[in-house]
Amino acid sequence: MKIALLGYGKMGKVIEGIAIQRGHSIVLKVTSQDKNYNLADVDVAIDFSTPESAVDNITNCLMNNVPVISGTTGWLANYNKMVELCHKKNGAFIYASNFSLGVNIFFELNKTLSKLMKGLPQYSTSIKEIHHTQKLDAPSGTAISLANDIITNSEYKNWTLETPKNNELGITAKRIENVPGTHEITYESSVDTIQIKHTAHNRDGFALGAVIAAEWIVGKHGIFTMKDVLNIG
Repeated sequence: MKIALLGYGKMGKVIEGIAIQRGHSIVLKVTSQDKNYNLADVDVAIDFSTPESAVDNITNCLMNNVPVISGTTGWLANYNKMVELCHKKNGAFIYASNFSLGVNIFFELNKTLSKLMKGLPQYSTSIKEIHHTQKLDAPSGTAISLANDIITNSEYKNWTLETPKNNELGITAKRIENVPGTHEITYESSVDTIQIKHTAHNRDGFALGAVIAAEWIVGKHGIFTMKDVLNIG
C-alpha cells in the first residue's frame, strides 16, 4: 500500500517503520505546518496529528476518496460532522482512541467487568491513566472510552477529573516522562479490591494496530471501529 502519514511526530515515525517492515511505502509525510498537500498517489492515510489539525486532515481525505485512519484525540466535538461527511462521500473512516490490539481487548474486559459489577453499590469505581509529558490532552482518549463504557453499565452519570461527587466516575490523569501509556480500573469496597490494568511498554503496539487497521479498510466503505478490524465484541 501507499500510505500518507498525517502527523510525523514520534508516533508517525514508529508507524513509518512498522509499515515499511510490513511491505508498504510511505509516499507522503504531513506535519502541522503543511496545509496544502496532494493525496493523488495515496491508497490510505493514517492521521496521528494534533487536535487542531485532525478535522482538516480527515476532511481532506474524505473529500479526495482516500480511506483514513485517525488516532488523534481531543477533536471529538466534530466527530459527528466527519461521520456525516464520510457517508455523504461514501468514504471509509476509522477513529480509535487507541489502536493497540491489547488495549482493544482491554476495552472488552472493561465492558464485561462493568456489567458484572452492576448492582453492587458497595464497590466504588475509579480510573487512573499515566502518559508521557508530551501528551496534549487529559484525560486520555482511552480513559474516556473506558469511562463511557463503565457509565453505560452502571449508575454513574458522567466522569470527572475533579473529586467525584454523587454519580460521578473519578479519573486520575498523570503525566510522567517516558511513559507510553498505562490504564487501570479499580473497584474498591471495604472488604476487597478488584483491578484490571493495561501497561504499554512502548509505542509499537499502537503503531502496529494502526497499520493493521489501514490494511483492513482499503476497499471498504463506511464508519468502522477496531472491533470491526479485530472481529471482537
